[in-house]
Amino acid sequence: MPQSLIEIKGSNFTLAVIHLYTSRSEIIHEALIKKNIQNPIFLKNAPVVVNISKVYESVNWKKLQHTITEAGLHVIGVSGCKDEKLKTDITNCGLPLLSEGKVINENYFITSQKQYMPVKTRIINTPIRSGQQIYARDSDLIIISSVSEGAEVISDGNIHIYGILRGRALAGASGDVSSQIFCANLAAELVSIAGYYWISNQIPKSFYGQSARFNLNDNALTVESLF
Repeated sequence: MPQSLIEIKGSNFTLAVIHLYTSRSEIIHEALIKKNIQNPIFLKNAPVVVNISKVYESVNWKKLQHTITEAGLHVIGVSGCKDEKLKTDITNCGLPLLSEGKVINENYFITSQKQYMPVKTRIINTPIRSGQQIYARDSDLIIISSVSEGAEVISDGNIHIYGILRGRALAGASGDVSSQIFCANLAAELVSIAGYYWISNQIPKSFYGQSARFNLNDNALTVESLF
């Protein structure tokens, strides 16, 4: 019998943040449905944080939450709330109020242009197995081996993968648009830089099985041969 039946540990998760600029349910619902149609694999049943710092009209929180849930997403927290009554409404629904510092902000809906300079490098010598997630906070990330399908590697800076990239690679997680992804053998489920991303069927097929380098050019993902 272990000394403790439960353990509480800190961890890191990648979460999409929906930045709202209106509380009008019909507009929000239409926009979310459109996003889900464009990216059905990535966004289906996704946990999301809702940022309402730019919503200046009154908010019916229960109606707003229902609208987002009806679009197939799961609200797990709210950020940017300044109105005390609205804070009460949100907490009465069982949701936490989050500060931006508590969320790894992928911003798949609206990309942050925050400038960020990593100050170190994290090196992983072992393969990243399916279901594993590696996050290099405030640093570049070097994977000496491969990243399996179903695995995820995240960095606030650049990502270098010397084996096969079969899973997901997300560089510039804190919004650094100058971040890049380098891999020796490309077979990725998803690649992302500062919130701009491609899922597997958006990556040009001619690069599969090849070395590749991803970066942003005029706020659009680009890929080129590494050699």
